[in-house]
Amino acid sequence: MGAVTRMMITGAAGFVGRSAVAEARARGIDVVAVVRGTAPDDWRTDAGITLCRCDLSDPDSPATLRQALSGTQAVIHAAAHVGGDLRAHAADTARATRHLIAALDGHRLVLVSSIAVYDTMRVSPGDALTEDSPRETPESARDAYTAAKLRQEALVADTDLPAWLLRPGAVWGPGRTWHALMGFWASKVFVAIRADGLLPLVHVQSLADTLITAACTDPGGQVALNVVGDDLPTRAAFIAQHRALAGWPRLVLPMPYAVWMGLARMLSPLGARLPGLLQERILRARLMPLSYPNTALRQRLGGHDHAAFDQKLADAIREGTQ
Repeated sequence: MGAVTRMMITGAAGFVGRSAVAEARARGIDVVAVVRGTAPDDWRTDAGITLCRCDLSDPDSPATLRQALSGTQAVIHAAAHVGGDLRAHAADTARATRHLIAALDGHRLVLVSSIAVYDTMRVSPGDALTEDSPRETPESARDAYTAAKLRQEALVADTDLPAWLLRPGAVWGPGRTWHALMGFWASKVFVAIRADGLLPLVHVQSLADTLITAACTDPGGQVALNVVGDDLPTRAAFIAQHRALAGWPRLVLPMPYAVWMGLARMLSPLGARLPGLLQERILRARLMPLSYPNTALRQRLGGHDHAAFDQKLADAIREGTQ
């Protein structure tokens, strides 16, 4: 495969997809943008963006995709359900991925998976979460989202396609600066579960840079990489900076991780009837203090954060309020 001059991006109108389209166009790469609903208005004036309206879960979608793939060399697959609906995951994550794969013919594939695939019941506080860390299985995964991402990866692994399986941490940026790795709201008070580890974050622009670079790079097989930033804040630092820059959360109740874990274990006989952060598997996955090296990512695909975390957060909050 020569230079990539044209690529397909699924989920192109989503938070990650829009940034990937913009990055591809900034590099002079034409894009076939696959969307199910509406597309950004500014795409209409860009001759380098070809719109493909397609529901990837539809049984007829492979035929539509094959036609749209003409002249492309790579595909970034960002389309997926991001909630907890089992049926939606079956259709929009697993079935959609199966249909996309059926349409490919030797294309380089970049799958947007998730760092959620790792089994944090088999790591300990203070460990480094790397590409060699144990993963969950779809059959016993802690939630529907994790199971769906594992099934996506398995579908790709069953092919001989050259592929990057990229596992981003929590993706953030303008309009989406908060995330679910901090604690929970109790009315107007935010209960911040204080853990000493770093937050596995990746700015949406940094992720877009990585996706386009991967699409333009031969993996030499199939390669899985965790995608997080270089400058990762602690939870305490994140809350302090977000509060100073955005003005919220105004009321914060700090709760030590060890104390909250003790409560979750004490209530464990109640099982799945408990809220997520009182279930040990979910609590460990979201809040256990860990480190998240991106050594493999930088060795294979290069790149770097374009600014320190505090500057990126300030920029994201400002852009999100404009």
